[in-house]
Amino acid sequence: MNQEASRGPANAASRGAGRPPKKQPARPSLGGGTPAQDRELRAQGRETVRRLLEAGMVEFEDRGFHGVRVDDVVRRAGISHGTFYLYFSNKEDLFKALLKDALHDMEIVAGDFPVVTSDGTGLSVLRQWVRKFFRAYAAHATVIRILSQADLVPEEVFGDGLRLFFSIAEAMTTGMTAAAQAAGKQQERAELTAVACLMMLERVNYLISAEVQLPEDEMADRIADIMFAAFGLAV
Repeated sequence: MNQEASRGPANAASRGAGRPPKKQPARPSLGGGTPAQDRELRAQGRETVRRLLEAGMVEFEDRGFHGVRVDDVVRRAGISHGTFYLYFSNKEDLFKALLKDALHDMEIVAGDFPVVTSDGTGLSVLRQWVRKFFRAYAAHATVIRILSQADLVPEEVFGDGLRLFFSIAEAMTTGMTAAAQAAGKQQERAELTAVACLMMLERVNYLISAEVQLPEDEMADRIADIMFAAFGLAV
């Protein structure tokens, strides 16, 4: 047993007492990939990670998942190969870091799904939420588009996205049916309605992110109106 371990948990706790908690990065991805996870990154390290992430985002957008090479990322970022491997294992590791941000922001959107009542207020808050979904999708469109193509990404990465999809559908089911259930009304197969609405919402955003010209605000409101009607709500 090494000397540090033999001192026991009490001494370890006393040594840690009074230390400020580790500052969490504003974006989950700024903690870096697998090689960086066991150490706390200083400001310079987080800046290097940020440059690599931004370069990676551009390369994934331009070349697609399979077309990107580490060479492309480091050239765009102006960083050496050796430095890249201090923070990321490979391009898949870089993509997973970008995915962390997307999952983080979309989980916040899921958590913000409102209780939608069968009146003008309910429709208004639903429209606001749909617009929030549009903004979050736009911020991470490259990653989400790649993630939606299961054959392009590792299975574990696709699984993370699939779990997020169903968590949003679950939040949607709860929010769209809570008021009706409180009034003693039961909606048939509401979870399937939520999945159908979410698929519509995702596909429209996919098209917009692929530069199909659609009026975003009007599309957001129309989708909210369709969702409102699909769950049997009426103003």
